[in-house]
Amino acid sequence: MIRVNKIVKYLILADIAFWTGWGLITPVFAIFIVDKIDGGNALVVGIATAVYWLMRSLLVFPFGVMLDKYKGERDDYLFLVAGDFIISVTLFGYIFASQPWHIYLFQGFCGLGMAMSLAGWRAIFTKNIDKGKEATEWSLDDTMLSIGTALAGVLSGWMVLEFGYNNTFIAAGILGLLSVLVLLRLRKEIEGVFDRNFHANIKDIFFDKR
Repeated sequence: MIRVNKIVKYLILADIAFWTGWGLITPVFAIFIVDKIDGGNALVVGIATAVYWLMRSLLVFPFGVMLDKYKGERDDYLFLVAGDFIISVTLFGYIFASQPWHIYLFQGFCGLGMAMSLAGWRAIFTKNIDKGKEATEWSLDDTMLSIGTALAGVLSGWMVLEFGYNNTFIAAGILGLLSVLVLLRLRKEIEGVFDRNFHANIKDIFFDKR
């Protein structure tokens, strides 16, 4: 038995749900574009991949710098929950995609959401990791989400063949929303997240006057 504190436990559980959902999409995404998108080809797949990674890479660092400017975990938590929610909702959007620019747009939103999620998740996990178990808990998270992703890789192909792309995207979105629900279980552990100054806190994060 590996004992971890509540925050680390729920972060890992949320990670499993989120990355399992993400794992349902990534193995079949290129095939989806070629099969279902008008004019979909290898170039469209390449551009879509580039849009996601560029958006993610260009935003995750400034988001990290922004979050480090504030003490506590409230801002980290808000970014994490918002990022997972943006990605989960975007996954449902692929159901309605028919043109390459639809894919590029959704990929941009996924990159934005992933940058927010990663910046917030890593900050909270690092701050709450049990002393003396740093390698163990990082490895535990990587092991669990890798297993979930591996299983999702097999399931994704089967789901597409049996139920189609739309149902696969729906399943991925539901798992993403499940990760958000898991994170909401931590709302009482993160001081001040939903206090009366909630809206002012959001404004301070994005419009710092210092």
